[in-house]
Amino acid sequence: MSQASFVAASLADLDLDPAPIRPEWVLEGNPIARCRHWSDSTDGTTQAMAWDCTAGAFRWFFGGDEIVHIIEGEVDVTDEAGGTRTLRPGDAALFRAGTWSVWRVPHYVRKHAICRDSLPAVVTLPLKAGRKASRIAARLRGWLPEPIPARVAMPIAAAGALAAVGVFAM
Repeated sequence: MSQASFVAASLADLDLDPAPIRPEWVLEGNPIARCRHWSDSTDGTTQAMAWDCTAGAFRWFFGGDEIVHIIEGEVDVTDEAGGTRTLRPGDAALFRAGTWSVWRVPHYVRKHAICRDSLPAVVTLPLKAGRKASRIAARLRGWLPEPIPARVAMPIAAAGALAAVGVFAM
């Protein structure tokens, strides 16, 4: 089954479904949250959604990285260190995987969220090593009098990067 190459949504017009906040996370009031998932990445690790919430305060756990863009209303967000920031329409924020925040919604807030599942180290380590190898190969090409073909530089740089992270000895 193939996916469409282009997906779009009018975030202000999406009909949202109930998405209750866990009762044990609610600190004040009776915040009512709703959500609509509207798109996924091809690999299934990233989802796009619209979310809104009425007045109240609650703790929230971010199981994966989440980038939010406030569409309407505002929210005061307090991080684990006690720092507070008010997010208003046009503001964006990144909430890192594995963290808690306290959200205080004075009246109403609507956001667009891009949620990315955290990948295990066994997957991310080779990706990071590959990126590092590409940077090393680019530097090698810049230092040598004649450019090294990428098919030669990449294996050399990849071996160096893998040796640097202890995968094998050179």
